[in-house]
Amino acid sequence: MILYNITINIDKEREFEFVEWMKYEYFPKVMQTGLFFEKRFFRLLQDDNGDGVNFSAQFFAEEMEDLEFFQQKYATVLREEIVDKFGSQFVSFRSVLESVD
Repeated sequence: MILYNITINIDKEREFEFVEWMKYEYFPKVMQTGLFFEKRFFRLLQDDNGDGVNFSAQFFAEEMEDLEFFQQKYATVLREEIVDKFGSQFVSFRSVLESVD
């Protein structure tokens, strides 16, 4: 099992709008690709003393090939959508993890 994690820091002023956009725009588009079997969305509780709010968007795939296909075919367009929507009011980084159990 592969976990594709996107950690996002969004300005506090845009938090509600961001959460709504993720739930009703971003997540449905990612899941409609059929490449992930589950998604999860978390707000980090630890304060990093910054001005933003941190979130983790997690997508679970059966195989690394599913994630690679997603990255090749869909990821760039979806990244452009979040940049168009929130511009410089967010930063993000991505991690890929593999289950070891």
